Order: sequence, then structure tokens, then C-alpha cells
Amino acid sequence: PSSAAVAAHERILQEIESTDTACVGPTLRSIYDDQPNAHKRFMEKLDARIRNHDREIEKMCNFHHQGFVDAITELLKVRTDAEKLMVRDTQTEEVICCRIQQRNMVTTVEKLQLCIPGMTSVYVSVTTLILVLMWCLVSQYRFCQIMAENLPRLREEIKEISMSDLKDFLESIRKHSDKVGETAMRQAQQHRTFNSAVAKQANIGHYDKPVYSFNGRMHTQNGLMIGDDIGDEEEIPTAQDLVDFSPVYRCLHIYTVLGDRETFENYYRKQRKKQARLVLQPQANMHETVEGYRRYFNQIVGFFVVEDHILNATQGLVTRAFTDELWNMALSKIIAVLRTHSSYCDDPDLVLELKNLIVIFADTLQDYGFPVNRLFDLLFEVRDQYNETLLKKWCSFHREIFELDNYSPIPVETEDEYKLVVSRFPFHDAEIEKQDFPKKLPMSQSVPQIYTQVKEFIYASLKFSESLHRSSTEIDDMLRKSTNLLLTRTLSSCLQNLIKKPHIGLTELVQIIINTTHLEQACKYLEEFITNITNVSPETVHTTRLYGLSTFKDARHSAEGEIYTKLNQKIDEFVQLADYEWGMAESDGRASGYLMDLINFLRSTFQVFTHLPGKVAQTACMSACKHLSISLMQMLLDTELKQISMGAIQQFNLDVIQCELFASSEPVPGFQGDTLQLAFIDLRQLLDLFMVWDWSTYLADYGQPTSKYLRVNPATALALLEKMKDTSKKNNIFSQFRKNDRDKQKLIETVVKQLRSLVNGISNE
Repeated sequence: PSSAAVAAHERILQEIESTDTACVGPTLRSIYDDQPNAHKRFMEKLDARIRNHDREIEKMCNFHHQGFVDAITELLKVRTDAEKLMVRDTQTEEVICCRIQQRNMVTTVEKLQLCIPGMTSVYVSVTTLILVLMWCLVSQYRFCQIMAENLPRLREEIKEISMSDLKDFLESIRKHSDKVGETAMRQAQQHRTFNSAVAKQANIGHYDKPVYSFNGRMHTQNGLMIGDDIGDEEEIPTAQDLVDFSPVYRCLHIYTVLGDRETFENYYRKQRKKQARLVLQPQANMHETVEGYRRYFNQIVGFFVVEDHILNATQGLVTRAFTDELWNMALSKIIAVLRTHSSYCDDPDLVLELKNLIVIFADTLQDYGFPVNRLFDLLFEVRDQYNETLLKKWCSFHREIFELDNYSPIPVETEDEYKLVVSRFPFHDAEIEKQDFPKKLPMSQSVPQIYTQVKEFIYASLKFSESLHRSSTEIDDMLRKSTNLLLTRTLSSCLQNLIKKPHIGLTELVQIIINTTHLEQACKYLEEFITNITNVSPETVHTTRLYGLSTFKDARHSAEGEIYTKLNQKIDEFVQLADYEWGMAESDGRASGYLMDLINFLRSTFQVFTHLPGKVAQTACMSACKHLSISLMQMLLDTELKQISMGAIQQFNLDVIQCELFASSEPVPGFQGDTLQLAFIDLRQLLDLFMVWDWSTYLADYGQPTSKYLRVNPATALALLEKMKDTSKKNNIFSQFRKNDRDKQKLIETVVKQLRSLVNGISNE
């Protein structure tokens, strides 16, 4: 084998040794893409490398063998001690659980003891008041009558004092709702973090789902506390640390003892409904920052956490039906607010943060027993908004990439530069890989940049799918649908706008066609990229396919059409430079300068088309020749051109001959025979008719399939002959005919009449 093959095999072996096994495929494929029998030589090289590694492993094992034996001996000694430690550890865990439960019980007793003095004083006051009232009602003393008269006033004063305390309480929880909600949402965040950490551990047994009590501590469903009381971490303040609930308990008891509980319940519920409506009103600029959304969610969570505590800590002050009614009202308002404010946001990062807040908000309230399915349904709408903001952001990325592209093949000077390009874009071409450095890759720099940005978009879209409690199949479907929107709408629009830009010339359009071809081929790698992320096979039933193929095909077709259009525009620019002397007595003997410049332009342009697909280049060449032929014909038949001399016809014929020579030189390979020359057949037959003056043959064979002048329309011939007839009278062009045949002028008149007859006959059919 050659030294180059040996070096290549050595490089491949190094890649196999240093590359992840999932990426070895392309490396091994390159062996079989190489010369015949290369894989056999590589297998020999591979066997030799394996033998070397075996020897090294054997040496290493021999060197460390004694140490290994000593380590096993020590481990056997440690085994007995380890078993003892495991038993002791199990006992320690049981002790910790018992101590935690003991601490909870002690804390509960301490809290209750703090309430006893206040409750005792309330009970004593109210009980004393009731006893006095009963005694006064049965006593006949004047003093008792006076007391009996004042007791209703005292009752009202006690109720007013307790009601005043309740109002202070309501004001307090209104002010502290934000902090209470923040605390509850932090606990929910800890819950998610805890579950994520547990899910990542391998070979771990069943974990009870954590739930939250109002006091801020995390419990498992079997009642064992595993939360913030364990360890030395800073304890999160609880809602009871932030809000003093004793006024509501005291007021409820007083109104109950005094027989007016219903009044108190109605008042409390009415005030809380008012506060709920206030809490649900967002700030006008809430959508501008994530902090605005966070404050809004904190207030709502704080409100319902307090209500949940009141529901569970009192006997009927609020009912489950009342809290459900409040929550349903709030949920409808929240959804309407979020739907409106999220529509104002055009920053995908902010929308993503909003999504994370909604998830924590929903998880928090779900832990307190509130149904949140409608919030997760709302997240699908927010996801659409997120995708829209992503599409706008990536549209600007794509535009910038296209604007900065030089639309030239990528030059690579070294192997490292080549590897850098193919690491960003899946490009494989055996012929180019065999070329020596420096070399050029067919696509321009925008191709790997666009491919990389599409992958970044998929990553960005994936971020929204996290924590939505959706299956891998649903996430896969979301990613594919959003990627399809990027390809078919955003990228497609950018490509179409790029193609239509005035500064994009023929060379750039050719490069765009090449670029879209490579991007189209890379779509299958995007499919694999999504599959690797979601672990959902593209063969799965109902899996959405990527529409990149149609996107790049449509862009390529538009670029091809624009090439045809720009070629025709360029031809028109050259034709406008034509300056024929239509009354010249004889031709210059050489083709016109403008036409030679035009042909040179076409020749150099079609050389650039060598990298285009064959049909595109052929179509462009045929389109250009047909357009040139039509333009020249229109020049002859221009109604503003009144007179044409035979000398001008001869000069025009020289130009058409150059066009035919160009067509026969095969400027683009692939044409069969004189196919391209047929673009000028109408001009050729018309000019031959006038140059030879073969009217008898034309008139005799007119309408016959074998006619020599089959492509000459009578109206076209008549229009040109009329221009020459007027000239003959004035410039004596046909003097040579009149010398030979005095009746030639009369023959012209006869031909004109016959042509008119043919034209009229055609128009009457």
C-alpha cells in the first residue's frame, strides 16, 4: 500500500480509538468508500493494532497483579466490618425517623401552648358575659336590671373589637400574600428539584411522592418528614411565620358563642371575594418583565394557600364548594390575563421564563388540591406564542447569515479546516476528499451556518417541552412541527426574499441553487438529530415528517426561474445597445459589436453553470437563445422602424450567423444535434427568404410540411417586405434587379398582393 493509504489507515485507527462508539459509523464507511480491497489492508492494520494493545494490557496486568491480590485480601477483611456498619446504619436511620417525629410533636405542643392564654382569656370573657346575662335575667335586683340593660352593648363592643382584629388580619394577609405565595412556590421548586434528583439515581427503590403542608415542611405520603428540618440548610419561612391567624380564630369563636356565626361567615367570604378580584387584576406592564409575572403568581398562590389553610383549620368558615368557586373564577381570569399579556411578548427568553413560572404555579396549587389541567392546556397556546417569537428571532439570524455570505465555495487550506467544516455540516464527497489541500467545498459558508442554526432552533424549541408532563412521542411531535414551521415558513421566506434581491446576480443565484441542494440532502440528518433527542423512531406511527425537501426544492426552482429572468434582462440590456444603420447600402462585413459582447457574456456565464444540474443549465441556455431570437425578430418588425435596406438585412444576417455559431459550439453540454440552433430557425428562414429572394418557392410551397420556409409567417414576411418596398423606391436598392429584369418591381407588387391574400385568408379562417 502507498504511504498515503498507510497514513489514512493510521488516522482512521486513531479516530476509532478516540471517538464515541455511536459516531464510528461514518469513519468505518470511509474505508469502504476508498480504493478496492482497501478494507482488507485496513483489517490487517487493525489486527496488528489489537495485538499491540493485547501485549500492553498483559504487561499492565502482570505489573499490577500482586497489588490486585493484596487489595482482594484487604477487602475480605473489611467485609465483616462493612456488614456491621450496615446494620448500625439501618438502626441509625430508624432513630433519626423517631427523633424527627418526636421533634414535630414537641413543636406542635409548643405552638398550642402559645395559643392557650389568648383562648383562655377569650373563653373567660365570653363565658363570664353569658353567665352574667343568665343571672341578670333571673334576678330581681336593680343592679341586675342595670347590668342586663348594658349587656347587649357589651356584646356588641366585644364583637366590634374582634371584628376590628379580623379587618386587621384581612389587611395583613393582603399585604403578605406576595410573600406567602413566594414561599409556597419555592417549596414547589424544591419539590421538582428533589424529584429530578431522585429520578437520576440508578437502582433506587420506590419513593413516596412528596406533598406539602401549609407549615412549609415537606412530607412523604407515609407521614415521615424528609424536608427542611433535616440538615443544616437554611429553613424557608412558613406561612404561619408570616401571617398571624389568631384574630380569625378568635373572631370566629366569639361570633359562634354569641350566636352570630352566620354573619361572620358571610362577612369573611364577601371580603375574601373582593380581595380575590383585586389579586387577579394584573399590572398594565406585567408582560414587560418576568418579575411582573412572578409577583402576579405569588399574590394568587398566597391568596389560595391562606384559603386552603382556613378551610382545613376551621370548622366551616369556608367550605370546599366556596374555595372551588373562587378557584374556578380565578382560573378563568388567570387564563384570560395570561393569554392577553403573553401575546404582547416578542422575546422568546421571556416567554420561556413565563412557561417555567406557569409550571411552578400550577404544580404549587396542584399540591394544595386545586385542579390545574386548564393551565397546562394554556401552555400549548403559550408554546405556539413561544414558537412564533422563536421564528421571528431565527428569521433575523437567517437574514444576517444570507447578507454576510460571499456566495463562493468554501476554501479549506488544511485538514483541520476541513474537519471543522464537516463537524458543523454533514458533507461527504469521496472525490473532494481525495483532492490535495488547499481545495474548495462546493457550498458557500451560509450552508453550515444555516444547518447549525436549525439545530439551535430545535434545542430552543425543546426547552419549552421540559416539565410539561408530556410523553416522548408528544415532545417529538412538537419538535417536528415547530421545525417544519421554521423550514417551510421562516427559512423559505428568507430564501425567497434573498433570491428576489436586486444585488443577487447570476453567480450568486447559481451558488444559491448549489446551497439548497446540499441543505436538502442534509434534511435526513436533521431527522436523525431529532430522533436522538427524543428517542422516538421516525418509523413510529403518526410521526410527523420534516418538510425541508419541499422548502429547498421550491427555493431552488425560484432561483432557477430568477436565473432565466436575469439572463433575459441582461440580453435586453445588450440588445438595447444595438445601433443598426437601417438604410445602409451594404453590410460592414463583420458582426455588430454589441452582439459579440453579448455572446462573450453568455459564453462566460454558462461556464459558471458547470456546477448546476444538467437540466437547469440546458434550460437556461435554451431560454436565453430563444429570448435573443425573439428580441432580434422584434427589432426587425418594430412598427416604429419604417424602412430597411438590403444592406441592413445583410448586416443583420451576419449577426444571426454569430448567434447560430454560438448555439452550435455547445456552450452547455447535453444538447442533442442542432437542438439549440433551432432557437434561431424562424430568423434564419426569414433572412434566407429575403437574401435569396426566393418568393416563388415560398408561395408555391406555402402550407406544405416540407416547405423550405415553413417557419416564415406570411404576416411577418409582408411586414418586412413593406419596409423594403418603400426603401427601394427612394434609394434605388433594387437597381441591379431592374437592369436584369425591368419587371422586377412589378413582381414585388405582385408578391405583396399575394402575401396580403395569404394573410387575409388566415384571418378569415
